[in-house]
Amino acid sequence: MKGEVARRQRVLRVRHVQHAMAAVETARARDEAEGIARNVERLRNVRNDLFMGQGVATGANFAAMQELAGRLEQAGRQLDGALYDARRKVEVKEGLSLAANRDREIAVKLKDRARADLEEWRENKLAALPRYRRMQRTGDV
Repeated sequence: MKGEVARRQRVLRVRHVQHAMAAVETARARDEAEGIARNVERLRNVRNDLFMGQGVATGANFAAMQELAGRLEQAGRQLDGALYDARRKVEVKEGLSLAANRDREIAVKLKDRARADLEEWRENKLAALPRYRRMQRTGDV
């Protein structure tokens, strides 16, 4: 009986570590997705500010700004793809975190049940002893 409680306690510690690792991975994936989203927003701001505040521009300057705008647009599309992938990764990590949390909760319940079974076993064993032995064990002598 004691071995079962110890085994359940070990399983609970493992489940707790697994849950903590899944939570860290989820947070890391969220941070990565937020960083990519910030980069996308900064890229859009740079592209939008590119043509603002321009007075008279030469053809060469305008062509250079057009080329830069095209490159910024292409980089934005690539970042949109990376952002989509990062958000999918966050969803996967959240699912793993939920599963790890569920497993941890199950381990807690199993450990509590094993501890209750051990206590019941001890009480039944004590109740099965003759009365004088029970008094010796409980200290009522």
